[in-house]
Amino acid sequence: MEFAVEHRVEKGLTVVEISGEIDVFTSPRLREELLGVIEGGGLHLVIDLSEVTFLDSTGLGVLVGIYHRLRARDGSMSFTGVGDRVRRVFHVTQLTKIFVLHASLEDAIAAHESPAS
Repeated sequence: MEFAVEHRVEKGLTVVEISGEIDVFTSPRLREELLGVIEGGGLHLVIDLSEVTFLDSTGLGVLVGIYHRLRARDGSMSFTGVGDRVRRVFHVTQLTKIFVLHASLEDAIAAHESPAS
């Protein structure tokens, strides 16, 4: 599967769909794409990982860096479509303590729209 990053705005959130492997080779492109989304005004991101087949520590570093950049701008970042393999990486690294994982895009939108968020 070819690595690709696409994004769209949906109900006030920027949905970023990533496909392929996120590793040492693709992480610089992912970082560049996500920084472009932020610079373009996207401050509330939902990262769809349903088509991601692999995630290494370099990719995790990019996601953590983007998360901190968004937080500094009063933004947010959550995830949907997290498969078992990637979920395991999040759990092992304890990133589930800072990253919000939603069961679906609809859940992520509902959580963003609720007054509690």
